[in-house]
Amino acid sequence: MFHLLDIIGTMAFAMSGALTAMHKKLDPFGVFIIAFVTAVGGGTLRDVLIGRTPVGWMRDMQYVYVIILGFFLAIIFRKKFDKLRTSLFLFDTIGLGVFTLIGLEKGIMIGLHPGICIALGTMTACFGGVIRDILCNEIPNVFREEIYATICIFGGFVFFGLRTLNLNVDVLYLVTSLVIIVIRLLAVKYKWHLKAFDHK
Repeated sequence: MFHLLDIIGTMAFAMSGALTAMHKKLDPFGVFIIAFVTAVGGGTLRDVLIGRTPVGWMRDMQYVYVIILGFFLAIIFRKKFDKLRTSLFLFDTIGLGVFTLIGLEKGIMIGLHPGICIALGTMTACFGGVIRDILCNEIPNVFREEIYATICIFGGFVFFGLRTLNLNVDVLYLVTSLVIIVIRLLAVKYKWHLKAFDHK
């Protein structure tokens, strides 16, 4: 389940990055680079911080192949998406839920404090999108009023809360990722957001 979620998250973020780049009218090379950094940017930063080098995608070419596949699927089916922004949002949301779990698990594997694990999960889920948005000349979602990183943090607390119940690990992964994805969908539907600071 863990490996499957990792592959799904990589594919989802790669397609999210590719769709964003195409929306910005970048050339094919630009689209591929944005897809790549969106998919592995957060995980790369996480691995560097915990001293896991070479980083994950350099150890396993499967991730590179998945990103390439996501890149081509996004290009081939770009006209099939009825609403580009809706498709982008769905891919981004799936990646958010899955990558939070991956970051949490990486921290647990090396015995880090739960708070640090939650930070790693949030970083893994969000920073690929941060790099994507910066390269596409956008203010990253994580820094705007829209609830984004906060959902990852909440998902981390849910994860550790459920973990105390000694649930089956696959059930634990599935429930945590679904909680993050559902809250993200509800937050956008009902326009939940954090109030921005007034500069005055």
